[in-house]
Amino acid sequence: MPLRPDRRLPHWIWTLGAAALLSLGGYLLASRFYYGIGFPLDDAWIHQTYARNLAASGEWAFLPGRTSGGSTAPLWTALLAPGHLFGLGPHGWTFLLGLLALWGLAVLGEKAIRDWVPMYRPRLPWMGVALALEWHLVWAAGSGMETLLHALLVTLVLVMVASGTRCHLATGLLIGLTVWVRPDGITLLGPALLGALLIETTWSRRLRALSGTSLGFGALFVLYLLFNLALSGSPWPTTFYAKQAEYAVLLQTPFGTRLAGEALQFLVGVGIAVLPGFVLILISFGRQRLWRMLLPAVWLVGYLGLYAMRLPVTYQHGRYLIPAMAIYFLLGLSGLIEVSERKLPGSLWMVQVAWKGITGLLLILFWGRGAFAYAQDVAVIESEMVQTARWVADNLPAEALIAAHDIGALGYYGEHEIVDLAGLISPEVIPFLRDEDQLAAYLDGRGADVLVAFPGWYPVLTRDLVPLYVTGALHAPAMGQANMTVYRWVQP
Repeated sequence: MPLRPDRRLPHWIWTLGAAALLSLGGYLLASRFYYGIGFPLDDAWIHQTYARNLAASGEWAFLPGRTSGGSTAPLWTALLAPGHLFGLGPHGWTFLLGLLALWGLAVLGEKAIRDWVPMYRPRLPWMGVALALEWHLVWAAGSGMETLLHALLVTLVLVMVASGTRCHLATGLLIGLTVWVRPDGITLLGPALLGALLIETTWSRRLRALSGTSLGFGALFVLYLLFNLALSGSPWPTTFYAKQAEYAVLLQTPFGTRLAGEALQFLVGVGIAVLPGFVLILISFGRQRLWRMLLPAVWLVGYLGLYAMRLPVTYQHGRYLIPAMAIYFLLGLSGLIEVSERKLPGSLWMVQVAWKGITGLLLILFWGRGAFAYAQDVAVIESEMVQTARWVADNLPAEALIAAHDIGALGYYGEHEIVDLAGLISPEVIPFLRDEDQLAAYLDGRGADVLVAFPGWYPVLTRDLVPLYVTGALHAPAMGQANMTVYRWVQP
């Protein structure tokens, strides 16, 4: 009788699942013993608030009964909703999604390197383990944000393009899906169309490939635009405009300085060790005239340039750049493997051994350093934003109008009406969100009762106000920040 093909998954997939679980689990344990379980970003609570309201009433709203476009990642918010529907939110379900994204990224990276470097056939999936331990990626997996899901989809699209896929309609659909996670997913359309031109050999095939990619992308992208138009009257989420307005002052710095600041984020940790591999693998692809294999690197450079031009922020460990970091690490590790699998003459083998040793050492050291950074970040959010939100919910009357810059925890833990000084759910403040005099007049006009803010963020607004509550927590001051304060806006 003919033998049936073995349809079992490769054993290394499960190995990478265990590696991802241990890696993210270590970060959660570090957070638990340092302060407690939570999220390292207040923005994560914005998604949780939208997801809870979606599960509870089926409405897309931060404040119940008021639809708004304050969620940058509609797909991520929708994925969070089942956690609230079945009583698994906000933490457990969210961390499970982060774990699955980290696992998927590790598996995708391992598979790509095995395809790109045929000599790499280890029993243990070392490169996938490296991705599962890279501290930026683990931090993102536990952040409660869409960042790592976006990184997974971006990497999947670029790996498909680099590997010469002819599933052009599917590629377009994936790009459209990525836009539903973050608007900058639209940047993938360029390498996908170029890849289609390179892989197909006749103009008739190329035309069909371009049409298929564009059709797949357009189908989901049009729905995305209509979704935002229905919510806020704008084709893009309000965060798309608010963030650019908030950090417009950074554009006064020379472009080269901004670009260098973005690029340096990639080198904090194992990224410095894989930089030679990143360069060598691109040289190897170029020599072999594998032009489509260079498209991920072209996209990466363009992505950095786009952020340097429009949103040159590097705070929170460069979280906006983490999707591009995943591609950088994948290419850098591919170069490392290609060199280390070669038989080099003389004593050059010592360079191979030293390079791999340094890479492994940096990977482990920064995994530990990242766990501590994650625990600190969670401690600040929990002891400042969450603690303040709980106080506001327990001590202010239900009819009080709250003005705040960080609205995530306030929205999740309370039911007060909120004026969002960052413009996410109050887009009318975007034109003047850094003008404190106009903000003061606006708050007077709205009849705000209290202002919730870090004093240094609004020095003019808070200068003469009476504090009603100060967290007094130790973690933010230890990191050079002030405590969050609740001020009485309407003076007696």
